[in-house]
Amino acid sequence: MASTKSASPRRVSGVDELRRAVRASRRRGTVAFVPTMGAIHDGHLSLVRQAKRSSRFVVASIFVNPLQFGPTEDYRRYPRPVRRDRALFAAAGVDLLWEPRVEDVYPPGDRTRVHVSELTEVLEGASRPGHFEGVTTVVMRLLGAVQPDVLWLGQKDAQQAIVLERMCADLLLPVRVRRGATVRENDGLAMSSRNAYLGAAERQQAVALSQGLASARVLLGAGERSAAKLAAAIRREWEGYPLVREDYVAVVDAATLRPVRRVEGRVLIAVAARVGPARLIDNIEWGPK
Repeated sequence: MASTKSASPRRVSGVDELRRAVRASRRRGTVAFVPTMGAIHDGHLSLVRQAKRSSRFVVASIFVNPLQFGPTEDYRRYPRPVRRDRALFAAAGVDLLWEPRVEDVYPPGDRTRVHVSELTEVLEGASRPGHFEGVTTVVMRLLGAVQPDVLWLGQKDAQQAIVLERMCADLLLPVRVRRGATVRENDGLAMSSRNAYLGAAERQQAVALSQGLASARVLLGAGERSAAKLAAAIRREWEGYPLVREDYVAVVDAATLRPVRRVEGRVLIAVAARVGPARLIDNIEWGPK
């Protein structure tokens, strides 16, 4: 059968144009939203595919949010392959692609920030002060503009998903938040836009993150419940990868993100490390839903 080229999604920039397009689509059914910072990979596309299965109209956004980057972080060099991203979203069946400018999201005179307490002060929040205030503020604004029925987030950024779920619940937002599973390369490395920073040797060593988590999962399956022993197993795995520099290894409650000493309910095992110029994160959840 001859292949057919996917139609490109409609692209909009301004908020008013976005809202008109979304309003016109609502007669087709539920609206799903997949927010991204671009540099699209199969993890993003898996969210689009899941959104299309459950909603009639899918909006995706590409916006590299300056507010969530610290002063020494990689905002200016963050990858922006715009043409490639558009083509991938077109092939995945995105209906509307929103590419706002900074002034569309943060208009002149902007003074408002969104803060979720406690959940944002540990793990990534401790390592990247101010990061989550940037995340919650931008997602609140994106949701206010799109007004979707469903918001799709990735499990790879588990803490971010937990924070945004809490924000939406606390602020009584009429949106269902769904998580898609982490998508991995064949060797287990979690897909991330920042993987593009890795050189060949660094890319080979970056698998330490997923392999360490796999070691912890094996121990959990064998009955180990000590958080300290699970963390030690991950660190032992990393000893064979000299380019991996630990930021944190944590075993926390999967809802509150508070550290646990023993695994008695559902937990999140979260890791972060620097591998060459890239700072990578990964996680697994384990236990009863």
